[in-house]
Amino acid sequence: MDLTVTRVAFGDVRIAYRDSGARTGTDVPVVLVHGMGGDGHTWDRFARTLVQAGRRVIIPDLRGHGRSSHTDSYRFAEFGADVLKLCERLELPAVDLVGHSLGGYAVSCVAQERPELVRRLVIEECPLPLQSGAEELRLTRRFPTVPELWHATSSLVRHPRAVLAFDRSMTRTALEQFRKPNPEWWDRLPDITAPTLVLRGGPGGMVDLDKVALMHAAIPDCTVTAFACGHSIHRDRYRQFAAAVHPFLAAGTAPAVHGDAAVGSAPCA
Repeated sequence: MDLTVTRVAFGDVRIAYRDSGARTGTDVPVVLVHGMGGDGHTWDRFARTLVQAGRRVIIPDLRGHGRSSHTDSYRFAEFGADVLKLCERLELPAVDLVGHSLGGYAVSCVAQERPELVRRLVIEECPLPLQSGAEELRLTRRFPTVPELWHATSSLVRHPRAVLAFDRSMTRTALEQFRKPNPEWWDRLPDITAPTLVLRGGPGGMVDLDKVALMHAAIPDCTVTAFACGHSIHRDRYRQFAAAVHPFLAAGTAPAVHGDAAVGSAPCA
């Protein structure tokens, strides 16, 4: 999907985004936020179907990714703040947010900070932060799995531009933050008022099942959907991803079971 790239400045940080423009259908735009190491083009296939359905679609590149600027700071909360500032700059009264991995964390922060802004929230395979120091040893001794390494390698082949544009200096900062407990994020989950759809992969994914159970219980209106694939559901199980997310964004009911996606009120569905 070839949309014009626009850049906006928030202080010293320039954020690039693509916008399909106002549509004839619903007036609530869908903001699609990519994961670490990618850029907004990872959403092109899904975005095209949203536009065809009459939705306005806005696709930012996170700081340090794609056509957005590299910065000296890559705190996780800053990624969410950039997305929120973009929504405010575009004067959007309401949005549907869809985020993958790091993008999932970013959109969760927006929904915590401005719950009245977010109409629907989709969080795909977001590695959940630590709750306390007791978990730190378990995380720091964890090495990448074969599926994770394959995902990184195949991303280079499929999206070389995104990988080359990625500011690798954020990797160290990201690892430090993953190892540091973030109890405030957990405490603010009940502030999310939007109906929320959490998507998790199977054994090759990066979501801790115990933590996603706690997340499911903390968010007032939350459904968890499991897929038989790894970390990138919208890439590796696109049809099942679209079958789950399209109805969720289009209506006020939970998506139906389709293919290898299992929908239920429990996180281990």
